[in-house]
Amino acid sequence: MSLMHRVGWRRGLVVLAVTVLLTVVVIQLLSGEPEITLVIGEPYETMRQRSTASIDPAIPGHSWFNTPKSDARLRFADPQFGFVTPLARFFTVGFGRDQRIDGVRMSPQIEPLLLDDTLKVVLDLQEQWRKAGWIPIRVNDFPSFADTPQWRAQLRDVNKGGKTYWHAGDQYQVMLVVNRFKDYKHPTEERYLIKLSLATPWTNP
Repeated sequence: MSLMHRVGWRRGLVVLAVTVLLTVVVIQLLSGEPEITLVIGEPYETMRQRSTASIDPAIPGHSWFNTPKSDARLRFADPQFGFVTPLARFFTVGFGRDQRIDGVRMSPQIEPLLLDDTLKVVLDLQEQWRKAGWIPIRVNDFPSFADTPQWRAQLRDVNKGGKTYWHAGDQYQVMLVVNRFKDYKHPTEERYLIKLSLATPWTNP
């Protein structure tokens, strides 16, 4: 092979590598962050086909759960009661023996958060639910979260934390819980863990 041919061959490889890299970047930019998109009660496989995050198939004849293979946000796709969470690292999608989705348990964060960031997440979720027609329930015992001195003091108390329940008509229920969390990566900071559970109603209003 002549010197000119070798130079042209190498140049072609470089151009191909750059083209592939740019294609991957464009695909990532267009696809956005990975999402699990679902509705409670729908076939599990429908969720898998619709979602941009990868998740294993259901196990026929078993009641169990799977987790996405990467950090992912939840997009609850009900046309009336839909909402979207931040990216989550802990995220399970449950299914019944009929291979239909029966619940979600997740922590809508990728690490324990500072209190200001924690309140930002939970207040945004509550605002999405209000706008979509969700109703807080059992408010005498479990009032909705708010950014007030009283709520901040309660959340800082490791023995208290906070919990709230919401109903979407008689179709869905969500439970949102916040607690102090000892984060060994940030031992001198107050960090918090958010837990969200979503299913058909399991408590009375």
